[in-house]
Amino acid sequence: MAAAAALEAVAPTGALWGLVQDFVMGQQEGPADQVAADVKSGSYTVLQVVEALGSSLENPEPRTRARGIQLLSQVLLQCHSLLLEKEVVHLILFYENRLKDHHLVIPSVLQGLRALSLCVSLPPGLAVSVLKAIFQEVHVQSLPQVDRHTVYSIITNFMRTREEELKGLGADFTFGFIQVMDGEKDPRNLLVAFHIVHDLISRDYSLGPFVEELFEVTSCYFPIDFTPPPNDPHGIQREDLILSLRAVLASTPRFAEFLLPLLIEKVDSEILSAKLDSLQTLNACCSVYGQKELKDFLPSLWASVRREVFQTASERVEAEGLAALHSLTACLSRSVLRADAEDLLDSFLSNILQDCRHHLCEPDMKLVWPSAKLLQAAAGASARACDHITSNVLPLLLEQFHKHSQSNQRRTILEMILGFLKLQQKWSCEDKDERPLSGFKDQLCSLVFMALTDPNTQLQLVGIRTLTVLGAQPGLLSSGDLELAVGHLYRLSFLEEESQSCRVAALEASGTLATLYPLAFSSHLVPKLAEELCLGESDLARGDGPTKHSQHLCCLQALSAVSTHPSLVKETLPLLLQHLCQMNKGNMAAGPNEVIAVCQSLQQVAEKCQLDPESCWYFHQTAIPCLFALAVQASMPGKEHSVLRKVLLEDEVLAAMVSVIGTATTHLSPDLAAQSVARIVPLFLDGNISFLPENSFPCRFQPFQDGSSGQRRLVALLMAFVCSLPRNVEIPQLNQLMRELLELSCCDSCPFSSTAAAKCFAGLLNKHPAGQQLDEFLQLAVDRVEAGLGSGPCRTQAFTLLLWVTKALLLRYHPLSSCLTDRLMGLLSDPELGPAAADGFSLLMSDCTDVLTRAGHAEVRIMFRQRFFTDNVPALVQGFHAAPQDVKPNYLKGLSHVLNRLPKPVLLPELPTAVRIAALQCMHALTRLPTPVLLPYKPQVIRALAKPLDDKKRLVRKEAVSARGEWFLLGSPGS
Repeated sequence: MAAAAALEAVAPTGALWGLVQDFVMGQQEGPADQVAADVKSGSYTVLQVVEALGSSLENPEPRTRARGIQLLSQVLLQCHSLLLEKEVVHLILFYENRLKDHHLVIPSVLQGLRALSLCVSLPPGLAVSVLKAIFQEVHVQSLPQVDRHTVYSIITNFMRTREEELKGLGADFTFGFIQVMDGEKDPRNLLVAFHIVHDLISRDYSLGPFVEELFEVTSCYFPIDFTPPPNDPHGIQREDLILSLRAVLASTPRFAEFLLPLLIEKVDSEILSAKLDSLQTLNACCSVYGQKELKDFLPSLWASVRREVFQTASERVEAEGLAALHSLTACLSRSVLRADAEDLLDSFLSNILQDCRHHLCEPDMKLVWPSAKLLQAAAGASARACDHITSNVLPLLLEQFHKHSQSNQRRTILEMILGFLKLQQKWSCEDKDERPLSGFKDQLCSLVFMALTDPNTQLQLVGIRTLTVLGAQPGLLSSGDLELAVGHLYRLSFLEEESQSCRVAALEASGTLATLYPLAFSSHLVPKLAEELCLGESDLARGDGPTKHSQHLCCLQALSAVSTHPSLVKETLPLLLQHLCQMNKGNMAAGPNEVIAVCQSLQQVAEKCQLDPESCWYFHQTAIPCLFALAVQASMPGKEHSVLRKVLLEDEVLAAMVSVIGTATTHLSPDLAAQSVARIVPLFLDGNISFLPENSFPCRFQPFQDGSSGQRRLVALLMAFVCSLPRNVEIPQLNQLMRELLELSCCDSCPFSSTAAAKCFAGLLNKHPAGQQLDEFLQLAVDRVEAGLGSGPCRTQAFTLLLWVTKALLLRYHPLSSCLTDRLMGLLSDPELGPAAADGFSLLMSDCTDVLTRAGHAEVRIMFRQRFFTDNVPALVQGFHAAPQDVKPNYLKGLSHVLNRLPKPVLLPELPTAVRIAALQCMHALTRLPTPVLLPYKPQVIRALAKPLDDKKRLVRKEAVSARGEWFLLGSPGS
């Protein structure tokens, strides 16, 4: 034992010697951790441990030697960072020597070397020495799995920390690893081995003459055929092995001559998984291969891919085949060509065209789509490939369109043309001297216009899509073509209900093309729509039937659809507002639906303006004053009641106006928003109407003072504006505004107004920064709620205020939200407000559309639902069990609202293990709700309750029988 004798050590203590003996001779495992802990604490040194092990390490019995080395290795695994360089040298010499020992000793020796491979103080040259010893002395594949894994770990550690030293071995290191890996079967080890091979290649280790051997030792596992055993504790999936091996095989062009024949063989096999794996691997290889690697295999690769796309019954195989063809073409496209080199891309594309062209001309069109998919997959790989294929295929498809007279056949051909046009659009950003489509633009436009006038709806739809793609490419539509195109889109926008899909597509295409050609739509479409709107006003004045109403709606939708360019917005928005004002003059039979339709169009214009700050401000300063003026005029008392006055203050009409104002406000810059808020808030607080157009009103506008119920209803419009402002916009007269809103929220004269005031108050609370003023507002709100919830006429209004304030605080995690939620929960037992309180939990958990929205800059924490569930569901469940029978449905309904809005992945881990019984008890309790409400769900529930009848737990089966019986009896006589 020359190496061990060279180690200097002081005599071990009796305690250490006792621990060593307990481990080695007593076969106890605990002493190893104790010794390691003592070494780390400084009680002993590693050298003292070696000295204490002296007799064990020299014992003639292999098992005793193995136990001794095992103890030392376990100590080193925990204490390797404490070793000095001199100690590491002697320990490595000792362990290398022991690699020649009995096979029972080898596992413990390898564990020790693994610990030493982690040492920072490892001197140069020892990593190479260790690996040489392992390669020479250990037959790795004869070892158990765990010991083979240890060898891979040693190699991985040295590759991570001693890369340059290992590279100094040259190809000997690669050859040594090939011997280590050869024959490996365990998936846990293979994952590590594949990673090592990948690093060998990617980090540029020398492979020398062993490229084929390295390929063989890894490719023998291709394709991966591994199914993890049930309840596999290691969690290794087949996909993990597939991806790891694919990373190896596709990591170097030097494998190409061996790999490509293998891939072709597997693609041509009958095994679906092998086909998929091979095509995906080919796809990965193309990112590192060049023309040189692919040249000899291109005909075979193309034949295999073509056959799979033409003949396979698997959509996945077809998709992977097309992806592989795309990658092959891309690889050939990006390879640098020498002046004297053969143009492989050109010849490859010519072969594809030769094999696919004739299928495009077959009368039965059986292989038209597969051929088109192959051609498009290749064309999508590069601009050059796209030009080559498009210039050859497009004339053929144009000819076929005219040869076929049936609409279905024409639709198929036009869809193929559309596919190639989209590919040209993809590559149109590249600078090209010639554009292949320029020579076909007249034929293409003629073909598209034929499709747009065809009676077949499906052909029209493809025609609209093709027109949109044509228009997106510069220079393909002349001014005459644009005029015709706009005319067709105008006609299609007014199709009857049975052609709804075409009408929607035409509106979408109009919006897209209007962005690119605003002048054409300004000249040829907007005047027609303005004329149509005037005719619609006349028709509405005469009270014409539903057909005219439908055309009126189409006209409004078309105006909003083309409002995609700032110059067009300046034409369409005045038309829509003027049309709304015409209704106010009382010479039209305008009902709520007509006004709502105009508001919906205005909202769509506002949404389109959000993308452009200039258009956003133009819309806001043009439309918002007009809408407020019309609303204020309608709220004024007077002898003359216009038609609009009768409808403009209705709930659904005001809701439509709220959407317009909110949408027009959310994207304002802070500076512009501040200008606007300085005018709108004084309108409501002071009656300042100076910024409104046509602001001559018969009396003052005072919605918060002694205003009429009509004026108070307009607080909903104030809510839409102030609750959509950015948070950093200061609201003037905020203190007065909040007090007025609070006062109105508990007024019993108009539920609509009081609810709007409560929502507005809550929306402002949510955005208000923390501090004294917020605390004052909250105290005012709590006092008003408590006063209102007492006996009196305003209990419902006070409850509504409580609900909205609770939601505003819940969304921002304000601590007062817990107290208010408890107050709400207490109302579940209230005879008058209990049912409303139960429904209130739905509002707390739901997303709103008009206030407290993320789009409106409200403070909404991501996990507020989960937090509410955790904080409040236990109290709801406890309250349910403690409540009287007539109150239980309220708790149950509130609980169901909370659970219904919670994501299932969040809900399931939170449910208790007795969950099945509790769920069945809830289903049983639901039968106490009113029968008419439950009857629509009876069949669904009875089917769902059949499964727990076979549950393995008797108590679950008992509850299922009881609940299902009650649901069976639901609605029967005498139940």
